[in-house]
Amino acid sequence: MPVAIITGASKGLGRALAEALAVRGWDLVLDARTAEVLKETADALAVHGTRVTALPGDVTDPAHRSELVAAAWKLGGVDLLVNNASALGAEPLTRLEGLPLDGLRRALEVNVVAALGLVQEALPLLRASGAGAVIAVSSDAAAEAYETWGGYGASKAALDHLTAVLGEEEPGLRVWAVDPGDMATDLYAAAVPDDPDPRPEPAGVVPAFLRLLDERPVSGRYGAPSLLEGER
Repeated sequence: MPVAIITGASKGLGRALAEALAVRGWDLVLDARTAEVLKETADALAVHGTRVTALPGDVTDPAHRSELVAAAWKLGGVDLLVNNASALGAEPLTRLEGLPLDGLRRALEVNVVAALGLVQEALPLLRASGAGAVIAVSSDAAAEAYETWGGYGASKAALDHLTAVLGEEEPGLRVWAVDPGDMATDLYAAAVPDDPDPRPEPAGVVPAFLRLLDERPVSGRYGAPSLLEGER
């Protein structure tokens, strides 16, 4: 069976995507920082009959990244890597004049450096897969200038660029940056706690990710709403 590594998989989009893959028979290596919630997620997914390895930890830790790839190797390899774990840089978000520099560093470490580090660890297995794919979960803030989203947006823009370059350097893989659009997640609630507007559930955008896996379009940046509508 195919094997996926998904970071930030205990809740939100990561969990929703993991469940959709489990239903399809994928074996999973899941990461999150909160051990208890991650175990609950893994137990819930295991009822689908798939093998689920849950490894709590911080993706900025090189040893943890190595552990994730080693666990996938034990399951048979790596066919899909989803860099979903994200840090905002400030909670709630703030204007650049007040953005803590340590917060910006944290966002860059989680969203960019750790993501690339995990790609580097997984590349040999992704190449050996024959159908290896990398998904970087991006954001509209990577391409548009929104007040208070500067630090997070800058980190996601950097992730987008690394993803684009990886697609050029690894023509044998599919490498996609995906903007999932607005979602009701803990990350968004922490970013804008006073926003009263309802947001769609993450499960609603999962079909966009599944379409990428089914159709395997060229490497590049995609928006989930467009994928759901059948357009790039």
